[in-house]
Amino acid sequence: MKRLGVIVNPSAGNGAGRIEGHQAISELQRESEVLDLTGNSMKDSERIARAAIADQLLDGLVVVGGDGMAHLGVNLCAESGIPLGIIAAGTGNDAARALGLPIGDAVAGARAVLNNLRQPRVVDLVKATSSTGDFYYFGSISADFVSLVNHRANSWKWPKGPNRYKLAMLAELASFKPIKYVAEIDGVHKEFEAMLCSVANSPFFGGGMKVAPNAKIDDGQLDVFIVNKISRFELIKVFPRVYTGDHITHPAVEFIRAKKITLKPSVPMPAYSDGEPVGLAPFTAEIAPGALKVYATSALSASVAE
Repeated sequence: MKRLGVIVNPSAGNGAGRIEGHQAISELQRESEVLDLTGNSMKDSERIARAAIADQLLDGLVVVGGDGMAHLGVNLCAESGIPLGIIAAGTGNDAARALGLPIGDAVAGARAVLNNLRQPRVVDLVKATSSTGDFYYFGSISADFVSLVNHRANSWKWPKGPNRYKLAMLAELASFKPIKYVAEIDGVHKEFEAMLCSVANSPFFGGGMKVAPNAKIDDGQLDVFIVNKISRFELIKVFPRVYTGDHITHPAVEFIRAKKITLKPSVPMPAYSDGEPVGLAPFTAEIAPGALKVYATSALSASVAE
């Protein structure tokens, strides 16, 4: 019987995480031995999990929550070699979406873990470096208009939920100007002005936005997404199209496939990866092919669930 460590984010999904966590653990216990590694905080949970991994107590790790928990799980599992299970109980759930995993159903999420215990899927990660040091990510990293909105929203205590980000976006847009970047992309120098710039491994960002709709999580490539300099009014028109992937036809939108990129904005910029603050740019991102084993069904003809 496999021994699975479980970390639950009780505040995920506006407080639903605790209930989802109990449901997930109960289901996992039907066919595995479960060690609850949930601490009093994310840092505490990370410490407990690292100790359990170091002591070789786990055959796999399961996180219950949103993309922040997935980001934690990725960084715990990437170098240890143990598989990761993601039970999506957050508000964004982009990692689960890219892997074709159930969202908002803890029992179904736990069944997906159990059904793939014997043959986890192998996917790519990205190894990145910013002002805070080295880390891995699954989805994307950005230092652009969206990261400024995230930074502003995270500094507010009110309002709660999605409205905070909508208001932060409007506030940021009022003073936003195109950002000058210097990049090194697979050894090629590039300078440009842009509104948005993300380095993606997965198609999804921000709770289902198809930022890089052609990105695949197992192709050994980064997808660099750029919205070159346009007016703020034009940005307002383009941005909603990101939810459907229709933005790729806009003349200001550019995609570059690469293995490694260093991105340096001309002004101090916060960097965000998978919705989490990861210090300040400049950052370097390099594809790490096959760096993660995950409890998800392997895709034979497509790498992303529609």
